[in-house]
Amino acid sequence: MTSDILIVGSGAAGLTAALNLADRFTVTVLAKGAMNEGSTAWAQGGIAAVLEPGDRFENHVEDTMVAGAGLNDRAIVEMVVEGAPAAIERLTQLGVPFETEGAEGKGALHLTREGGHSHRRIVHVADATGWAVQEALQRAAEAHPNITLVPNQVAIDLATSRHERRYSGAGHVWGVYAVDKVTGSVNLFTARATILATGGAGRTYLFSTAPRGATGDGIAMAWRAGCRVSNMEMMQFHPTCLYNLEVKNFLITEAVRGEGGRLVNPTTGRRFMADYDPERMELAPRDVVARAIDAEIKRDGLDYVHLDISHMPADFIRHHFPNIHDKLLGLGIDMTTGPIPVVPAQHYTCGGIVIDEHGKTDLPGLYAAGECTESGLHGANRLASNSLLECFVFGEAAADSIAEAWDSLPVPPPIRPWDESRVTDSDEEVVIQQTWTEIRRFMWNYVGIVRTTKRLERAQHRIKLLTDEVAEYYQHFRVTPDLIELRNLLQTADLIVRSALHRHESRGLHYTLDYPDMLPEAVDTVLVP
Repeated sequence: MTSDILIVGSGAAGLTAALNLADRFTVTVLAKGAMNEGSTAWAQGGIAAVLEPGDRFENHVEDTMVAGAGLNDRAIVEMVVEGAPAAIERLTQLGVPFETEGAEGKGALHLTREGGHSHRRIVHVADATGWAVQEALQRAAEAHPNITLVPNQVAIDLATSRHERRYSGAGHVWGVYAVDKVTGSVNLFTARATILATGGAGRTYLFSTAPRGATGDGIAMAWRAGCRVSNMEMMQFHPTCLYNLEVKNFLITEAVRGEGGRLVNPTTGRRFMADYDPERMELAPRDVVARAIDAEIKRDGLDYVHLDISHMPADFIRHHFPNIHDKLLGLGIDMTTGPIPVVPAQHYTCGGIVIDEHGKTDLPGLYAAGECTESGLHGANRLASNSLLECFVFGEAAADSIAEAWDSLPVPPPIRPWDESRVTDSDEEVVIQQTWTEIRRFMWNYVGIVRTTKRLERAQHRIKLLTDEVAEYYQHFRVTPDLIELRNLLQTADLIVRSALHRHESRGLHYTLDYPDMLPEAVDTVLVP
């Protein structure tokens, strides 16, 4: 299938780019599963924007730089922050029903505050902002005649110049090969420009708030094709994921703390954040709060800590957090009368494919946007509610860059179809499941919130052994969605560990007992294929 532009990923970044391109070009959007199964729909908190009287762009920029421990690119931070109000306006025009202060939706937008922010600037739709945004973008995309939405396509690899029937040596990206989850066949999708909007790599870890499909696919494919990746050691752990033996990845949004939630040691009954960050308390950046919870759990042998907002009026809680309240109630937890058991969990991939301010990667014809990228926005730690914002700003930036360069983008040459003649089906799916579990467990234990060189080296040793096993499996058996994800998980885990071993300091999300101090100069960790 050929179109003008191919977008891999159907979340906020991908659909924003599609909608900005579709008036001029034909656009194909691939989704790994259903169109709404990506990370965007899972986002509870909201979108950060300077809208409160007295707030300024400079404040939002500074908050982002402080959270990112100075590793951010200030010019990129300024670009994204200054683009936020316009992004909110466009979403409003698409029908996103943001909360307002007045009755019947006629008042000013209701702004909440989250950790690391100096002002109230989080625009939201109760506690299900991502779902509302996904619905609005998807509804607009489905209605556009130039956009083709293709679900259930698991991307295997980028189609590059080496896949041309007559190799040109140009190093260009022409699209992707993807396996259809329904038919099992491998399809070739080509285009003059390809945008990766594939999300993060949360499922590299045993505990994560990310959806099932967050297996680092775009990062791994771009790396194999020849793109640089940067700051992969900066994996963000959200401080407050629900502790429940049945529900493994339910996030308790940052806004619960922003609206007065307190972190309490369940053994002592003591509010403990004063011991770790007495000025900001529960509103400290996520890396600080996650390490504090981790320290309390390890010191006292706890399974979890308590997040308690029950001192606030019950109607207030139900109004601001209706989905969380209902979900917890179904699990026997009433957040209006008692605390919520929480633990940290992997939440966001701050590193990724190196891109510039236009969403361009190192390879001609390839762009990227959203969580799969390292744009310079997040630095060593993402500030709360800057993630969806990044998707909107860079989705549009990539679209604008493609439109501007359109006349210089070549038409795809003939590309070889996927060769399945030498492979057979495997009856050893248990091998994939065992290896998947092993990766996620040692990444959690050795490459988690607190690291050491010895732990990282142990992880690296396991990765080397498993890489050989998976490579042999990949060469001899027909590709399946599980095998593709396993291959990408392993590649992503390798990039994370290599990056972590390279950084000899503690900065932001990378905290190592062997190098506890932060160096005076902030330098990106850039890996080159």
